Amino acid sequence: MMNRVLNCAVIAIAGLLMASSALAHHSFAMFDQSKIVTVEGTVKDFRWTNPHVFIQVMVKNDSGGEDEWSIEMTSPEHLVRTGWKPGTLKPGDKVTLNIHPMHDGTKGGQYVNGTGPNGPLIGAPTPSQQGQSH
Repeated sequence: MMNRVLNCAVIAIAGLLMASSALAHHSFAMFDQSKIVTVEGTVKDFRWTNPHVFIQVMVKNDSGGEDEWSIEMTSPEHLVRTGWKPGTLKPGDKVTLNIHPMHDGTKGGQYVNGTGPNGPLIGAPTPSQQGQSH
C-alpha cells in the first residue's frame, strides 16, 4: 500500500512539474501586450524553426545605421494553418510589421500583423492598429 501511495505521489509531482514548465515556455510576459509598435525594415532572416518562427529585420536607426530586431511568431504548425510557408519572407524583402514590443526595451517583439513585398501578410494591419514607427 505504501509503495502505491509513493508511486502516485511521484507521478503527481512529475505531472505538476511538466505542466509548470510548459506554461512557462508559452508565457508572453516579456512582451508589452498593451502597445503596438510599427517596425519598417529589410528581412535579414526568416527562421522557420520549432518551437517558434522568427523574423530578423534590419531597421534604420536615428544615427544612420541599422539595428537588428528579432520578431517572434507562433509555431510553424500554427502558421501553416493560416497560410504561411517557409518561403513567405526572404532575405532582402521590405516589410512593415506591427509588433508587441519587449518590456525591457530590447529591439524585438511579438508579431501581430504586417505588410510584405507582395502586400498584406496574414493579419493585415488596420488603421486602429497602427503604432509608433521605428
